Amino acid sequence: MLTLFHHPFSPASRFVRLILTEYGAKPELVIERPWERRREFLLLNPAGSVPVLQENDGPPVCGVFAIMEYLDETRGYAVGNRRLMPDHPDARAETRRLVDWAVNKLDQEVVGPFVRERVYKQEMPASSGGGAPDSTALRAARANIRHHIRYFGYLAASRNWIAGSRLGFADFAVAAELSCADYLGEVPWEDEQNVKTWYARIKSRPSFRPLLGERVRGMPPAATYEDLDF
Repeated sequence: MLTLFHHPFSPASRFVRLILTEYGAKPELVIERPWERRREFLLLNPAGSVPVLQENDGPPVCGVFAIMEYLDETRGYAVGNRRLMPDHPDARAETRRLVDWAVNKLDQEVVGPFVRERVYKQEMPASSGGGAPDSTALRAARANIRHHIRYFGYLAASRNWIAGSRLGFADFAVAAELSCADYLGEVPWEDEQNVKTWYARIKSRPSFRPLLGERVRGMPPAATYEDLDF
């Protein structure tokens, strides 16, 4: 049995949920609010961050990169040509580079501030940092996202998928990040038609359906969020 400790609007958690579904796994989902510093969760992951995956009574697998590699090693070979990590070392390096870009650079400069300021702060008590959004952080994220979208547009125009010729981990990492920003209406889709077309392909996959059904209390999604033909 697989258990995933996650937050519904944690982009890294969304990435793991997508690849679990693509690999045919059906985990039990446990919502974790990292700012609560729950003791039982800290015993699993002293860093206190999500996602964390646990299989049966095995040790916790903490963090998006460890989980990605674990799932590839335990399930990737069994799915044949649907494996999300390419075989060639050069292609594997490019996949890892772009996953790192998504879950680190894109998240730190863009999606992380959007989610923290507009989603997490609604749930967090003032003692944990909750409250009004920081307008300076939001302005910076809105400026930064255009640079990232431009780069992803270049990749989408020159390749079949983000990291190369086959659908892979990088596509789901980038899509998971953008899905959170899209919910909030913060993605300038009009800037890059190639990114929009690529994202529509990803968003139409069955693995994406559970994400599209999720909601932030008191905040409906942007019109583009559920629309597969946006």
